[in-house]
Amino acid sequence: MSKHDTLQVDAQRLADAWANTLPTVLSESDRAEVKKDEAEPNVLRVHIATAGHSNYSFDYKCTYMDAREVKVELVDVERDGVSVDERTDIIQTMVDDYVRHIHECAQQLHSLTTST
Repeated sequence: MSKHDTLQVDAQRLADAWANTLPTVLSESDRAEVKKDEAEPNVLRVHIATAGHSNYSFDYKCTYMDAREVKVELVDVERDGVSVDERTDIIQTMVDDYVRHIHECAQQLHSLTTST
């Protein structure tokens, strides 16, 4: 990976940009929190709480592989604060949908992450 391809954005600035942008790609009633990872400057922690009465929350680890590509990993799914089996069809559909939204957010922030 060349120096041009590496992520050159301050981790807090990136987390703030994500926190402002991610809600714009989610359902209006979903809530999202984005925090920088204290140990890895190229990692963001994303928490999404679903709308409605389902009370699901999803935690993701979003790793910048370079200035353009993000790797999104599901960390945990909870319902009413209790971990649940994320392998059910309904939850997998929600997981995939949120992963797509996370990638969409990353694309919207390319101008920030690829600027030199």
